[in-house]
Amino acid sequence: MGNGIAHVFAMNGYVVNIVDVNQGALDAAKETISNNLARMVKKEKISSELQDSTMQRLKWHTSMKGSVEEADLIVEAATENVDLKLSIFKQMSQMANDDAILATNTSSISITKIASVTDRPDRVVGMHFMNPVPIMKLVEVIRGYSTSDEVAQAVVSLSEDIGKVPVLANDYPGFVANRILMPMINEAIYTLHEGVAGVEEIDTIMKLGMAHPMGPLQLADFIGLDVCLSILEVLYDGFKLDKYAACPLLVNMVEANKLGRKTKEGFYDYSEGGKNAKVSAMLVK
Repeated sequence: MGNGIAHVFAMNGYVVNIVDVNQGALDAAKETISNNLARMVKKEKISSELQDSTMQRLKWHTSMKGSVEEADLIVEAATENVDLKLSIFKQMSQMANDDAILATNTSSISITKIASVTDRPDRVVGMHFMNPVPIMKLVEVIRGYSTSDEVAQAVVSLSEDIGKVPVLANDYPGFVANRILMPMINEAIYTLHEGVAGVEEIDTIMKLGMAHPMGPLQLADFIGLDVCLSILEVLYDGFKLDKYAACPLLVNMVEANKLGRKTKEGFYDYSEGGKNAKVSAMLVK
């Protein structure tokens, strides 16, 4: 998600400092962005000149110090872990200039809770991009309890400036997108778990019957089963309703590190490449 967000901002004329404590992650991000831009040139969606200027606007850092102090907007895109995000926002709050907007790409964690560890809760906002960021148009802009009208409108305008469609939402668990999406994915997993139908059958019914571009189990693999579980846990903790309780099959798969595309196995087996994925033998044997 982080490299996709950086890609879109840089391609639209913004200088972007990309920060990750792991140099290997930075190297992988650089390669991913470079490959994605090259693919866009090949498809004649952008010019080679824009490809080159986009890469030149990207700066790479292994520390926040020296990379966030002059930023007008800082977008956090770490993994969906509340303690990690709180730690990052404490650091950003201490280092950023007073006028900087602190945004989080969280897909479910409370903006208000994240803002509470900063010295500027009125300048903290949710900026939830959809994956893959360079392709998907939606940005869910989430107002925390203290987010100012000025900051919300600034993020809406900025999202439009980078070619996205911003939609405002208020700060409740899962916001809008995942409050609706994750129970559907969870119900699809329960449908598999209870033997109602198989992986391909469930996905085919949802694609052909509901006009979804991707079936819910394939989508879960794409998102990451660990991320799906984390979001469901946030929903369950926030609402205390059984309808958000994660299916035991999802819990077991995460514990087995079968997380989807990123581990090459989830509901589908991606060992031979994502385009030729087969239903995972673990689920059908």
